Amino acid sequence: MKTLFLVRHAKSSRVDPTLADHGRPLNQRGMRDAPMMGKRLAQRNVKPDLLMASPALRALTTAQFFADELGIKRKAIVVDDRLYASSADDLLALIRGLHGKFDGVILFGHNPEFSELACRLCGKRVDMPTCTVAEFGFDANVWSAIGETKPTEVVLDSPKK
Repeated sequence: MKTLFLVRHAKSSRVDPTLADHGRPLNQRGMRDAPMMGKRLAQRNVKPDLLMASPALRALTTAQFFADELGIKRKAIVVDDRLYASSADDLLALIRGLHGKFDGVILFGHNPEFSELACRLCGKRVDMPTCTVAEFGFDANVWSAIGETKPTEVVLDSPKK
């Protein structure tokens, strides 16, 4: 069984128009929502083998809050440029290339590509507001099968639930 979590970054600030997109920080709501959503996963005893984050500040900060709540050291987060300004195809290729030793993986990134990938994986429209967690359980032994087989379980959770 492979479990994939897609986490859209928490709400970011657009107060400083001089900041590049890559450097936008979380706003107050994002700083509240990210730990809360990480705590929800921790309460469900989610134990991921790998956390991967976009290098964008808002995605990496979201990942750090989740790591804190899940009892994972922040330095264990893998920052991967392929999670920033990518496409659903690129994300699927990244997932299919994951090492088989990982059974549970959390990716932290952006829309619209996360919503597009979620839609492709489950075959229906998926809306991912900021800090939404989309969980997909697959009856598969290898990541290369993801996208060819439909998930056996899909769980969506967002801060407003």
